[in-house]
Amino acid sequence: MKKILLIAFVAAAFYVGYGKTNGFRQLTTSPATQTSTEYSSSSNAVQAAFNEQKSGVQVQGKGVVSKLLADDNDGSRHQRFILALSSGQTILIAHNIDLAPRIATLKSGDSVAFNGVYEWNIKGGVVHWTHHDPVGRHQAGWLKHAGQTYQ
Repeated sequence: MKKILLIAFVAAAFYVGYGKTNGFRQLTTSPATQTSTEYSSSSNAVQAAFNEQKSGVQVQGKGVVSKLLADDNDGSRHQRFILALSSGQTILIAHNIDLAPRIATLKSGDSVAFNGVYEWNIKGGVVHWTHHDPVGRHQAGWLKHAGQTYQ
């Protein structure tokens, strides 16, 4: 069930498409409507999005890898791991390895910075879109580990 929900979130993000960022606001455009979501450059934004049960929020932050998970190989392949943030919250990072390089040297205890889209769930949430958008409709996300950027 968890994999199905994660796949549904990722698939929805691919089909909806997003606009380019302009400072601290991100415009999200679909064919029928135009809405805006918050953009923040701190892990506190992840905590706020979790507390308010918000999804589709562009966030940046950093954390420490608390657990490496098996890759999700259903549909688009994703490298998955749990990050512990300084707030104590944990989040799942779902990094699309069909569109961006895998972090091959990643291990528990490593520090990872991230930029991506937060999706709320009861366990702390998921950050995805940590890669470039091959069609250019979405702000490029990234992961940074050991001085290297993965996007």
